[in-house]
Amino acid sequence: MIYFDTCWYEWYRVDTMMHDVENYFHTGAGARINSADVIHTIRTFMHERPESPYKIIIGTDSLGVNDSYTDFVTAIVVQRVGNGGKYFWKRLARQNVYGLRDRIIKEVMLTLETATDVLELLKAHPELTFDFEVHVDVGMQGKTSALISEVTGMIRGYNFPFKTKPESYAASNIADKHV
Repeated sequence: MIYFDTCWYEWYRVDTMMHDVENYFHTGAGARINSADVIHTIRTFMHERPESPYKIIIGTDSLGVNDSYTDFVTAIVVQRVGNGGKYFWKRLARQNVYGLRDRIIKEVMLTLETATDVLELLKAHPELTFDFEVHVDVGMQGKTSALISEVTGMIRGYNFPFKTKPESYAASNIADKHV
């Protein structure tokens, strides 16, 4: 059977003996779910209290290991503003990325791809109202400060509102927790 993973726009062959773990997200509690279940869970959570304001936030963090490969974790956060939330995360492991600039650019690209995909899937549900943000793991302090202009320019090209450190908790805290 052919399976289309709407979150990464790649075709995968799925059979009962083999499952590629990169096709799945994890809930905050650790359960493994596919991207369709992520959207279903977001919809269910928002339908519980439709009068509440919601925010959907996407962010990615990474960790270089032994200067030879990098693991990336992308988080999708749905927040019931002032009253809790849920999150999902996905790991892209052992990527050959060298240098801080390349790592940060890949983080931003994974965030933008996921954000675009999530928004596209949520368009099918016009009853859902929410604010949307992209969080990037760069800030005015530290090693990433030289990249902030380039990174925020990329995000502006997608016309997404964004937050940087120290306000970028989806990337700096939630994704970082799982990287």
